[in-house]
This record gives sequence, structure tokens and C-alpha cells, in this order.
Amino acid sequence: MKLQVRGAETFVTTGGRPFVPEQPTIVFVHGAGMNRIVWYLQTRYFAHHGHAVLAVDLPGHGRSQGTLLGSVQELADWIPALLDSAGVPKATLAGHSMGSLIALESAARHPDRVSKLALLGVTSKMPVPPDLLKAANADDPLAYDLMMAWGTGPVGHFGRHPVPGISLIPGGRNLLRMENSGVLGNDLGLCNDYQSGIESATKVSCPTLIVMASEDKMTPPKQGEKLAAAIPNAKTHLIQDCGHMMMLEKSDECLKTLKAHLNCFENGS
Repeated sequence: MKLQVRGAETFVTTGGRPFVPEQPTIVFVHGAGMNRIVWYLQTRYFAHHGHAVLAVDLPGHGRSQGTLLGSVQELADWIPALLDSAGVPKATLAGHSMGSLIALESAARHPDRVSKLALLGVTSKMPVPPDLLKAANADDPLAYDLMMAWGTGPVGHFGRHPVPGISLIPGGRNLLRMENSGVLGNDLGLCNDYQSGIESATKVSCPTLIVMASEDKMTPPKQGEKLAAAIPNAKTHLIQDCGHMMMLEKSDECLKTLKAHLNCFENGS
């Protein structure tokens, strides 16, 4: 589905179902150098179980037009414009990695537009290793190798994915290569520059879930716990034997966790 957001064509997927803005809406926000594809399982489940789903390609990513935005704060302020274009007054935001920072910041800056948060692979700050940042800024394919080596846990490195034929590391490299020149460098730069996670966390007033992974080298669980402690009444879940790309490595457990917590929140507990 194509939406006009701030005058630019924005591509979203709706989980294989028609988008009905009157239903409870979940916006899925991807991480650095990625696009909507990383949410394929989660979007299809929720779209077929009573939710309206928007898995978005951020500006300048995937099939979306528009210029790349240069800070987490700018992207956080872009989310309400997306909701306006879709005719949605308020939505749950689910973000991964860079997308989790965008979701966090959007909930802090626009509390009237965010009903719930699900933050996957998140910390208050996301410093990027200098070698990775240098390679990404140079559009060096080494950046793709480093991203997938550091971002993938045992399932990716040892081939234990439950779906036959799925190979996470080559697939991840190909996904990163699909993006236009400059996308990964821009995204990693804005993650590296972001410093206001704890301050923004204290302003979040909606029910929040933080999902961590035991083998996550990019956003270690200990740092996720610190962020959770700053968000009033935040809930946490730790996925064992899993790296940063949790919704792909442990897709079933990730979905189960999102289902349980979102349903819990909807029931008012």
C-alpha cells in the first residue's frame, strides 16, 4: 500500500489483509539499513487476528521515496505524519534496533498518538563500532559482513533455523545490499549520535514491553534492563540462545512474546 506522507510516497505492507484504520493499529518500524521485510511473520499474524498493520519502509528506504532523515528525533516526529496519512489517531509502535529508538522517542514526544510500545533489541544509546561506521559510510560491502556477523546469534552462525532452507547471514547481507547508497551509513550514524534514551524513557506513559536476546552483541540485555528501569511499569522478556535479529532468528518465540504482552495490555492488566 502506498501513502503520501509529507508529500513523499511511502510504502507500507498490511500483512496480507486490507487496511482498516478503525481496527487497533500496530506500526512496525525496521532497523538500520533494513526495510519492512524483516517483520513478515509478525505482520501477517496480527493482520489476520483483528489488528490493522502498517509495516513501513522509512523515508528513503526500501520502496519509499523521500530523503533520508538525519536523526532519531526527526524520524520520531515523522511517525505521527504517517498515522495522519493512514487515518489512524493512535497506534501501537513496535520497533527493532534503530526502529526501537524511533518508537521510544515518538512515544516520548507524541504521547497522544502512541497507545503501546514494543521495543526489540533496544538500549538507551547505540554506539556503533568505528570499523563498521567507516565501512558503512564508504558503502563498503565489509559493512554488510560486519553487521550480520555481530548482529546474528547461534541460529544464524550454525544453521539451526526452524524453517528449512533459511540462511540468515546471506539473506541479511542481500537485504542490506538492496538499499540505496548511503542508507546504512546514515542509519548507523543517527544511532551512534542518539544520546537521549534515558531522558525520553522517563516521559513514556504507555504500556511498554522490552524484548532482549541473550546473545545480542549490538544491544546487550544488561543495557536493555537499564532502559526498562527508566520506563514506568515496563515489562521485559529475554529470549535465550538468540542474537540481535531476534524476530528472524527466533521468530516463533518473538511472536509469542508480542502476542502475550499485547493481549495482556489490551485486557488492562
